[in-house]
Amino acid sequence: MKEVSGNGNGTADYENAIEIQGLTKKYDGFTLDNVSFAVPRGTIMGFVGQNGAGKTTTIKAILNIIRTDGGSVRILGMDHIEKEYEIKEQIAAVFDEIPFQDCFNAVQLNRVFEGLYVNWSSETFFSYLDRFQLPRRKKIRSLSKGMKMKLQIATALSHGAKVLIMDEATTGLDPVVRNEILDIFREYLKDDTNSILMSSHITSDLEKIADAVTFIDKGKVYLTGYKDELLERHALLKCSRKEFETVARQDYISARVGEYNVEVMVADREAAHAKYPDIVCEKTTLEEIMLFYVNREKGEWS
Repeated sequence: MKEVSGNGNGTADYENAIEIQGLTKKYDGFTLDNVSFAVPRGTIMGFVGQNGAGKTTTIKAILNIIRTDGGSVRILGMDHIEKEYEIKEQIAAVFDEIPFQDCFNAVQLNRVFEGLYVNWSSETFFSYLDRFQLPRRKKIRSLSKGMKMKLQIATALSHGAKVLIMDEATTGLDPVVRNEILDIFREYLKDDTNSILMSSHITSDLEKIADAVTFIDKGKVYLTGYKDELLERHALLKCSRKEFETVARQDYISARVGEYNVEVMVADREAAHAKYPDIVCEKTTLEEIMLFYVNREKGEWS
């Protein structure tokens, strides 16, 4: 992934919209353990992991909602604590649950955000309401989940934010609404100075839209890189149980063992094909990669 460049004073050129180094947060029963990854400017980073993997904790740390026990976060080239107010003028966050008072309506929200953001555009906000066919005076509590998510996105895109941070934003939405939201994100990325960090366990959405992917499990990042490179490098070996006995443990991440056949995830397609030329070697998906890494400690699973 790209590295940050510049002098670090907030006005320098930067290649990473978000840069995380050694992020650590300890709770009773869970530790966010030395998390490091970067979101290159102009990209969508898919932040992938099962529920409880540490995605939301990481996002809360990035937004300085929780205090961490170690590590650093830079957003738009600036330290996320030292320059918190400057940064929050230029970023927007969308959560799986709407954070607004449910007694408000869209017109009232517009008045609130006019006072919060220097660059707030009521014209942009109401144009998104019209595009999403959202009512202006209906209370938030009476909106559907899909309408609430669209309302959050309308507010996120109405103050010129350079970074969108999405926490399970498409969870629970029907496919039509999810695709509509993904189209909005594609439009937003037409400006190559904009960037998105999108946490999700819906890997099919990220297959469609993400440029890069970071996998997290049990508080640790175990894979990060550009999506196409990760998909090209990983592969599934499909073999019989007898053939599986010839595959060295150090050559695979984990293996899904069936009654007769075995599927084996490898992280180096070319090396595996050269070493095991008689075993079928097939392309894989982000979902399969996640499943096999989650089960890496077991080695063999079913």
